[in-house]
Amino acid sequence: MKTRIFQLLPISAAVACLGFAGQANADQTVRIGHVAPLTGGIAHLGKDNENGARLAVEEINKKGLTINGQKVTLVLDAQDDAADPRQATQVAQKLVDDKVVAVVGHLNSGTTIPASKIYSDAGILQISPSATNPAYTEQGFKTAYRVVATDAQQGPALALYAANTVKAKSVAIVDDATAYGKGLADEFEKKAKSLGLKVLSHDATNDKAVDFRAILTKIKNERPDVIMYGGMDATGGPFAKQARQLALRAKILSGDGVCTEKLSDLAGDATDNVVCSQAGQALEKMPGGADFQKRYTARFNQPIQIYSPFTYDAVYIIVDAMKRANSTDPKKVVAAMPATDYKGVIGETTFDSKGDLKKPVISLYNYKSGKKALLDVVTM
Repeated sequence: MKTRIFQLLPISAAVACLGFAGQANADQTVRIGHVAPLTGGIAHLGKDNENGARLAVEEINKKGLTINGQKVTLVLDAQDDAADPRQATQVAQKLVDDKVVAVVGHLNSGTTIPASKIYSDAGILQISPSATNPAYTEQGFKTAYRVVATDAQQGPALALYAANTVKAKSVAIVDDATAYGKGLADEFEKKAKSLGLKVLSHDATNDKAVDFRAILTKIKNERPDVIMYGGMDATGGPFAKQARQLALRAKILSGDGVCTEKLSDLAGDATDNVVCSQAGQALEKMPGGADFQKRYTARFNQPIQIYSPFTYDAVYIIVDAMKRANSTDPKKVVAAMPATDYKGVIGETTFDSKGDLKKPVISLYNYKSGKKALLDVVTM
């Protein structure tokens, strides 16, 4: 009997050891959060952002990912903030509770900024693919990054276009009273004044407005050379359309929120009078743009709106940080981020000490027969 016990003990120990070894090498599921408005007037932009992140996750899983000896399967934890700051903070807390390793988002500055404190408090990396208000990265959070230029660069680029190309002497400004729209309009106004342009008026509307005729009628009487509109395409389209109906001749300038493929559906032939900016490289100028466009359209059967290439690269940047940290621990991923030097679809991405791009680019567009056409690329 004693002999049998003596023989069984090493076998049990061996089984136990195999069990622990198997557990150590078990597959690991890692969640990456994504947040954008999937409902409301700019849901098409939110879905475009989500699609870019989803395509990256699917490709990485197909190729296979191993971190610290474990096979890792990525899961995209996609959430809807409806472009609402309050819902954005609720969704941010949900992602923290879901134990995501990092977050791609949010889309809007007005949602990105309030959510950023929640991610910072939890030590979770946040990469916004499209929030351009400078305040986002001026809070001092070590978790906050973005892969686009800021309004401190986008606003001046539009003002320079007004002064140097349009040869404008006067401007009327309208914004949608959001962190993005007002922030962009304010940066434009500062630069316009420094260039000697006369600011005739600066009016505020809101991001749910549909009727701009009262503001536009007032502006028509002011007779500006250009009109600057700070907002998204859901309101910018009707704004441009109603300006055309009221026979305003002034060129309408706007930022990346308006600069979408859907603008022509919202504004009709009034798009011919719009010049807009994008806080990043034009798709046709991106090193991996053409190939990305083929894969995106094949997967989702729809055109790219604006920032899906940026969400795509943001996911790969997160994985690059995980690889360099040799860990999926959120805090170690955050610690690896400052040394990022990633070459992807949008080009080479490196960050300054605030989490902004070291080499930001602004692209300017007009519309021809309802299609975006690249006018110029400005390196800031």
